Amino acid sequence: MTVAVSVILAACASIGSPEGGPRDYTPPQVVKTSPEAGSVNFKGQKVEIIFDEIVNLKDQQKKVIVSPAPRTQPLIRTVGKKLTIEFRDTLLDNTTYVIDFSNAIEDNNEGNQLDGYSFAFSTGDQIDTLAVSGIVLRANDLEPMQHVIVGLHSNLDDTAFTNIPLERVSRTNDLGKFTVRNLKPGIYHIFALNDVDGDYHMARTEDIAFIDEVIVPRTSEYTSQDTVFTYDRKVDTIMTATHTQFLPNDLLLCMFNEGYRSHYVKQTSRPADNKLYMLFGAPNDTLPQLDVLRPAEHQPDWYRVERTMDNDSLIYWITDSAMIKTDTIIVAMTYLRTDSADLLKQVTDTIRFGYRKPSSQVKEEEKKAKEREERDKRLAQLLEKQEKAASQGKELDEGELEEIKELQRVDPNDNPKLLMDLAKSGVIDVGDSIILKFDAPIASIDPNGVHLEIQRDTVWIPIISQTARFKPIDDCNPMRYWLPLNTMPDSTYRITIDSAAVTSVYGLCNVKLSKELKVRGLEEYANIYFKVNVTGDAFVELLSSGEKVERTVPVKNGTIEILNVKPSTYYMRLTIDTNGNGKWDTGNYLQHLQPEEVYYYPKKLRLRANWDLDENWNIYETALDLQKPDEIKRNKPEQAKNKVEKKQNKKSNNEDEEDQDEFGAGITNTYTGNKYNDVKNNRLRNR
Repeated sequence: MTVAVSVILAACASIGSPEGGPRDYTPPQVVKTSPEAGSVNFKGQKVEIIFDEIVNLKDQQKKVIVSPAPRTQPLIRTVGKKLTIEFRDTLLDNTTYVIDFSNAIEDNNEGNQLDGYSFAFSTGDQIDTLAVSGIVLRANDLEPMQHVIVGLHSNLDDTAFTNIPLERVSRTNDLGKFTVRNLKPGIYHIFALNDVDGDYHMARTEDIAFIDEVIVPRTSEYTSQDTVFTYDRKVDTIMTATHTQFLPNDLLLCMFNEGYRSHYVKQTSRPADNKLYMLFGAPNDTLPQLDVLRPAEHQPDWYRVERTMDNDSLIYWITDSAMIKTDTIIVAMTYLRTDSADLLKQVTDTIRFGYRKPSSQVKEEEKKAKEREERDKRLAQLLEKQEKAASQGKELDEGELEEIKELQRVDPNDNPKLLMDLAKSGVIDVGDSIILKFDAPIASIDPNGVHLEIQRDTVWIPIISQTARFKPIDDCNPMRYWLPLNTMPDSTYRITIDSAAVTSVYGLCNVKLSKELKVRGLEEYANIYFKVNVTGDAFVELLSSGEKVERTVPVKNGTIEILNVKPSTYYMRLTIDTNGNGKWDTGNYLQHLQPEEVYYYPKKLRLRANWDLDENWNIYETALDLQKPDEIKRNKPEQAKNKVEKKQNKKSNNEDEEDQDEFGAGITNTYTGNKYNDVKNNRLRNR
């Protein structure tokens, strides 16, 4: 009996697998360091940090930073529970060193991150202890700038940032926030830098941010109280604690790119026998001057140009038939190029444009030519036979007569047409223009061949006059034309363009086009009316869920009015248009020019049909770093592996974050109001 029970128990014990236990949410903890954190008179070349569990180092290159930056980056690695830092340069004397790990350290099993950990020591007999903190946002869309460098200079000359490596540096975390630790007392300029070339100072092509006012690191004492209650909820003890906060802790750096690009010819090609393509490295105020060297004989007006608004991409449509047939075109191009001293100089280059038809095109043309030759040969045979039969008083049979008719029809491939269509057709929006697009530059449009009608009941009524004509949309694209007509709501239009009414620069004509256009009714739209606390020039962009700009309207007398908006979910961005040019403008460091200010309406706009949205918007009410809705924010923090468990532990996680906030516990930093004046105003309030 005893043996039987033992067997049964053994069998029960073997069923299933052992429990893994509850999930671990605790980040690795430091148990020992060599030297000790905050030690002085350090003379070694290696730092060791021991944790309570096995750790890994994630994204070391973009997250870990040593300050001051050594010439050669130290060797940082993990083995088991140990993390080692081996310096490969001789350390500076009497200097405080900081190794900032951001959230790169995580445990091996669950990936729990030790956020905000840094290690400091000094090679002298004292260690610097001051710190400043804040946030870096991208100026044009308020995205948090993750893992960019933030640094300070005690040299207040403007050239320090452009010529000298930053003295004390840190990196932003996933939220764009930063703390530059272990600073000496003094006055500094602060900068943010997306350091692509790794030299710790500004290059004109890199993203930067700066504050013109000097930064003065300091500390401030404040007290907090905590109440202890008895079991029956009566006050037992009131405990008072004194804390030190490091100031300033609300610095705002708005990062931008000056948009500097060297002027040079980036690419030239001849994609087709009738096209020359040129791509430049930077925008140009004027078009280059082209002098054709080969062929020597050519028409003076030998091209039509298609270009971008800033003239950095050009297509020259060749209209001279002799040039089109030339295998090699050589031009002398005079344009502006950046020299070695970073100055613009006018230069002239000789550029060769060769063209060889693709083999597939050659084969297709040979095939068509052969088919045409065989067709003409067969037609000649039948006509000769018909003539001979007629001389004998006879006729060809019905099949041969039908074949002659078929062969005498014009082959469409022998008579190519100009391709055209409406940019929008079918159902269109109120106020939409009628836009025609073509596959080649246009020479002329005959207004007598264009007919526009509106439907009244079942009758089509002409509404176009001889003075209303299709016009080029702009001088950039010679292949898009528009009809100046404001379409009315809940109406149906019919546009008809007769065949041969439009002629291209190559002499090709269109085939007849006839299409109906139905305009939506006003009840299908929503309208937006906002009051906003802006007095100067500003404009608002209505954004889709992908942050595509759907509509741009000016702010007039503090009022935003966006009419006839299709129902959907939108977002809103406002730009303070300092120079009144209707677009966002970047900054310039040497000119001490900040980028234009940008604000987001912090809520999504859910628009329904036949509905008006009427709101007041105080652009300073919500902290600037909290304005952009999460749904369209691209630079988001690393996501938890298990979102459900993360939500369940949100309260305890928040408590942990409060405990780790050593720079202003219990204080909420905000970045509101005028972004660039707030830095100074907040600093004055905290003195």
